[in-house]
Amino acid sequence: MESALRGVRDIALVKYSDVIGALSFALDMVEGQPEGHSLRSCFIGMTVANRIGLDREARAALFYALLLKDAGCSANSSKTAALFDADDRTAKRAFKTVDWSRLPQTALYAARTVSPDGTIWSKARRLLAVGKDGPKATRELIHIRCERGAEIARHVGFPEETAEAIRSLDEHWDGSGHPDGLKKDEIPLLARICGLAQTVEVFYAKHGPERAENVARSRRKKWFDPALVDAFLADARGIWEVLGASDVKLAVSMLEPEDRVMEVTPDLLDLTATAFARIIDAKSPFTFRHSEGVAEAALAIGKRMELSPREMQNLSRAALLHDVGKLGVSNAILDKPGKLTDAEFQSIKAHPRLTYEILRRVPHLQSLAETAANHHEKLDGSGYHRGVGSESLDRSSRILAVADIYDALAQTRPYRDALPTEKVLSILEKESGQKLCPDSCEVMESVIEEGELEREAPPPEASAG
Repeated sequence: MESALRGVRDIALVKYSDVIGALSFALDMVEGQPEGHSLRSCFIGMTVANRIGLDREARAALFYALLLKDAGCSANSSKTAALFDADDRTAKRAFKTVDWSRLPQTALYAARTVSPDGTIWSKARRLLAVGKDGPKATRELIHIRCERGAEIARHVGFPEETAEAIRSLDEHWDGSGHPDGLKKDEIPLLARICGLAQTVEVFYAKHGPERAENVARSRRKKWFDPALVDAFLADARGIWEVLGASDVKLAVSMLEPEDRVMEVTPDLLDLTATAFARIIDAKSPFTFRHSEGVAEAALAIGKRMELSPREMQNLSRAALLHDVGKLGVSNAILDKPGKLTDAEFQSIKAHPRLTYEILRRVPHLQSLAETAANHHEKLDGSGYHRGVGSESLDRSSRILAVADIYDALAQTRPYRDALPTEKVLSILEKESGQKLCPDSCEVMESVIEEGELEREAPPPEASAG
């Protein structure tokens, strides 16, 4: 894949933080948070860092830890939905306001969250299961999220301080947090700032400034480093004034240390696309390496169809990010083994639109937003989300649609096993011409028959769900 993409080095100077800030909207969706949660958390955390005199190098590491603090959040979505028999986003959103170190609050949260559409008996059974496994499950869910988030940060190339801040995000000053039960100064300073900023923002967005300040006070010396709480409360009003009246994206950008600004390069953009592909695919155990598989298939087709280096690079990024909109879809739907209701299917059909809305915000990715969002469109206009026909689908869109179908059919889904090669070829042949690009199908069939694409088996924990 890399050899096909070499030589494209024409990106104008853009701050990398603008790219991550735009993509953080997708991370907000996974956590069930309102748009701008990550950006507002970043502003709060960086303001506190400035007030305590954090040096530039540490502030630079913190800056991206705050923007990417939820990079691992998709990895526990499936388990969250299964544990509570509920929409994972709703469960996560409510969990953010619970002091889960206190049993009464945790029990009340569980009672309100489990099996929202179930009978009283199914709710009771689910509540008993959560009560039995609750502490262990909470620790496991946080551990999964923290480890994956740190892994993503390292993949992109951020310093270890950034990765460790993300990994220790949910540690508490009194030792009651996870994943390691660290306490006081054992917790990395950057993680302590991230934890305070995240919680304060959640309560600010949901209940307003006064409640956010009260939570900081009440959890001082419990969840939060008292010195950081004091720095935050020293002029909390100044923070609310900026968040309430300013362009938060601009305000955040201005807090990045000037001499540590990262510029966007083609290689960094490719690393980011791969990182977010892994965030996307971690959302469900049934999409292990799906986005990277689609990219490999699309590039195999594109190479044989002699796409230019620029077209290949854009096709790769569009393929890696084509399902980013699925981060806004509940795992109760994505992982459902039975037939979807009409409402559930409409939620699924909305994910290409969300893909477009996310990517059109991202510097240097706007031009491929439409291609990425076209992956379920058909030549005869029977696809979604726009229902456009052949006249609106360029060559890259047509290739991507075929590559997506191939990889999806070759993977296990909650409602069926992976299909054998012969069946995949039969479906592509049937769809070719009327719904799918015949040239792309013909090339895809050649690629499959020649064994050019070999799927990596999912690890046991991915296939287990």
